[in-house]
Amino acid sequence: MVVASAKSLDALRTIGLNKYERNLWVALLSRGAATAGELSDISNVPRSRCYDVLESLAARGFVVVQPGKPLKYVAIHPKEALERAKKKVVEESHEVSAKIDRLAKSEHLRELEKLFKENIKTVKTEDLTGALKGRQAMLQQLETMLKKAKKSVKLLTTETGLAEIAQNHSSILKKMSDSGIKVQIAAPITKQSEATAKELSKYAQIRDIDDVEYIEHLAGRLCVIDSQEFLVGLSDDTKVHPTQDVAFWTQSDHATANMFEPMFELVWRHAKPVK
Repeated sequence: MVVASAKSLDALRTIGLNKYERNLWVALLSRGAATAGELSDISNVPRSRCYDVLESLAARGFVVVQPGKPLKYVAIHPKEALERAKKKVVEESHEVSAKIDRLAKSEHLRELEKLFKENIKTVKTEDLTGALKGRQAMLQQLETMLKKAKKSVKLLTTETGLAEIAQNHSSILKKMSDSGIKVQIAAPITKQSEATAKELSKYAQIRDIDDVEYIEHLAGRLCVIDSQEFLVGLSDDTKVHPTQDVAFWTQSDHATANMFEPMFELVWRHAKPVK
């Protein structure tokens, strides 16, 4: 087995290389050029898997295939290999993005929308519920909810959450404000978040919960849309990694209007207006 530090192998995992791909690429780097059989012997990757894994590495730019009998595989300088792999990912991303744009403008989308609208009416409210794992999933769900808002948006958030709202949703909030939708944001306003709050105040009413009367400690993330739908963070965003963040979403108008909206209103009444 070719020796490589655990940290180096973990770094390769972060860019999407699986265990066999990591082991074979490291093995090839140690030899410069080798056959699949030779690489199998020094990497502990089964020979039956070597060919398809090496083919995958070649397609992604990590390896060059040398024609002949048997086939040989040639190592590329690691920095150059990473540049090739990055270029490949960018090209594929652009291709997929273009396909998505074409689909969004096609008759196929209208057919899919029709299927959704006809069947969503039969779905029970309690089924329109889900757990979201990862900060990105939470932010995406929040964006979807904001786009659907017709009357009001009520956001209770943390200092980190306020910065994320400003970074990811400012343009949506502006459109909502221009459309007459009432946007309220309650968050801790500190020296670090003061500028962010000032910027968001162009599109929303902002109140400071840093020292809310009757409440000793308040830190959480909640969004209520039109008294019908809510999203609530279940993790402490100052202590968990974004990939481990967890949230809960539902379209239960009963829970929204009778539990979470009153909770927001209680905080809002005691929070201090930000000018």
